Amino acid sequence: MKVLGIESSCDETSAAIVEIAGESLHVLSCVTASQDTLHEEYRGVVPEIASRAHLECIVPVVRAALAEANTTLGCIGGVASGTRPGLIGSLLVGTSAAKAIAWASDRPFVGVDHVGAHLVACLLDRPPAVWPALGLVVSGGHTSLFALGSPLEPTLLGATIDDAAGEAFDKAATILGLGYPGGARLDAAAELGDPERIPLPRTRLKGHDFSFSGLKTALALAHQRAPTEIGALAASFRLAVVDQLLDRTWRASEESAARTLLVGGGVAANALLRRELIHGCEARGIDLRLCDMRYCTDNAAMIAATGALRLQRGDRDGWDVVAEPLSSLARGRRGERRRAE
Repeated sequence: MKVLGIESSCDETSAAIVEIAGESLHVLSCVTASQDTLHEEYRGVVPEIASRAHLECIVPVVRAALAEANTTLGCIGGVASGTRPGLIGSLLVGTSAAKAIAWASDRPFVGVDHVGAHLVACLLDRPPAVWPALGLVVSGGHTSLFALGSPLEPTLLGATIDDAAGEAFDKAATILGLGYPGGARLDAAAELGDPERIPLPRTRLKGHDFSFSGLKTALALAHQRAPTEIGALAASFRLAVVDQLLDRTWRASEESAARTLLVGGGVAANALLRRELIHGCEARGIDLRLCDMRYCTDNAAMIAATGALRLQRGDRDGWDVVAEPLSSLARGRRGERRRAE
């Protein structure tokens, strides 16, 4: 079965075709229009600009995805859209387009939680994974650790109580004057710096929760004291974030029988995090399913794949499904638990 997926939760307009056969998820196409140049001067995403850009791009992107996959809507078995979490105006564009396509082509529609989809992205074009597993989502809006009985059964173990890791990297890049998008630029600067030259503190919380706001403050103060040490500060900040991510993940692995680890989200592209995950999982005998670089950032392939798994399970959503700004799987910024799907 082939599934069309649409993603528009923030500042990427994306459409993809994924084919599912048993537990295998094969990407036939994935076309994404980025908005980086539109938001660069603001050093962050402007919601109104983002939603208007989605409106301009959504139809051409869907057409391009169908053409790249050499298929038509008549060959599609269902349509999926990221319906939560994200910028509400942006989500409405993708959700409305997906519903319209599904209705016009008489195909089933399913809504997808963007956070869980980041974990499904780790399964694209890969052999089937062994369950149960652990899943770490590290993105611009979420940092969450899950136990998974299957790709569609995540149980939250811990989450950030303030900034997400990606958000912290972006803010750190702004502090250091590295420009936008910040995460990738800070990562590049950190590769050239000595992380031990200017040590930064680590937040040690009980349980599996994360916190990065204090680290961001420590960086700002260190930058005031040593404004020219950009490489060292970037490297030290990156190491402190990665240390915290790994500390919670390895702790959870010791408490769990899971021998598979899925890691997805934009921060999964971070060079140091990828190296440490590979080495750490090899040492612990854990099967690491690290998201392919193509699917770390927001993309429709992960939405189509999650939708395909839901459709294969027999799920189908009504036309009354609405776009929502918060995830049903992760926690809100102030720590409250959201309803389960």
